[in-house]
Amino acid sequence: MKKVKDTGSKRAGVRPSSDSRCTRLGGICQPKRYICQGRYLKDKCTGTKTRQCCMPAGAWSVLCAGHHNNRVRACDVFACGAFNSRRRDNLHKAVDLVCDDYGIINAPFSGSLAGPVGRTGPEGIQYDGVKLVSDVHCVKLFHIRPYRYIGAVSQGEALGYLLPLQDRFSGITSHMELQMCDGSDPSPFI
Repeated sequence: MKKVKDTGSKRAGVRPSSDSRCTRLGGICQPKRYICQGRYLKDKCTGTKTRQCCMPAGAWSVLCAGHHNNRVRACDVFACGAFNSRRRDNLHKAVDLVCDDYGIINAPFSGSLAGPVGRTGPEGIQYDGVKLVSDVHCVKLFHIRPYRYIGAVSQGEALGYLLPLQDRFSGITSHMELQMCDGSDPSPFI
């Protein structure tokens, strides 16, 4: 009988029992030596660790109308927009996507609007976004004024418009904030 070292973690070395964790996201499991036109996601496929989930580039729609892609905000005088970038004493658990003030924000995927989301600031709670859920994904979209807070939406459908950040933060790169409900990185999907 083969001895297994106890790491104290129940998830250590556990591989998925099927490829559904990849295929539900729109990916395909394949050996990493094959070219992937998008990005590889780890621990979503059965088999050896060399077999990973290839996610097509830009699996979600472009969120900001008038833009050709979902461009992550670079660093400006206020902060950087990449996932896990440093924000004062914390890490940024979202991605900031460059948009125009008052620009239309589109649904990245088909799903249902699940109500307003807010953030606690110096002025108290400010409802400045909406939650979008599907069978596979759950995201919070911040810095937008939604046209509505509940109901079904289709991928690419207009959700609302970007609130003007320049009014409060002169010199900031105008952006919307995209956050996964579970705090994971949305970058592979944009």
